[in-house]
Amino acid sequence: MIERLTGLPENVIGFSAHGKVTGADYEQHVVPAVEEVLMAHDKIRLLYQLGDDFEGFDVGALWEDTKVGLSHLAAWERIALVTDVDWLRTTAKAMGFMMPGEVRVFTNAEMDAAREWLSS
Repeated sequence: MIERLTGLPENVIGFSAHGKVTGADYEQHVVPAVEEVLMAHDKIRLLYQLGDDFEGFDVGALWEDTKVGLSHLAAWERIALVTDVDWLRTTAKAMGFMMPGEVRVFTNAEMDAAREWLSS
């Protein structure tokens, strides 16, 4: 399940993932929210938190995530991944250079720092 985070600046979009994330979660929550923000801003910033109860992605979610990322490749200004999942932290740090924007990885305890970095 994905829920949209609130209380962020207009050019920052945030999501929190819980349990098993599916392709339908992306289609229902992520894609419309990204499109909405891109209507008002050329560049967007993303806050993506994988909570303590995050169980993983299904194949559909991985595909939808790839499509969203690549279809708006030049729009991503900053991305903050907030997670305690080691393999995701390692992957994001290793592959972050492939994104046109800046990518930083935070622990769940550093959620406030992630919000502040995206807002600055």
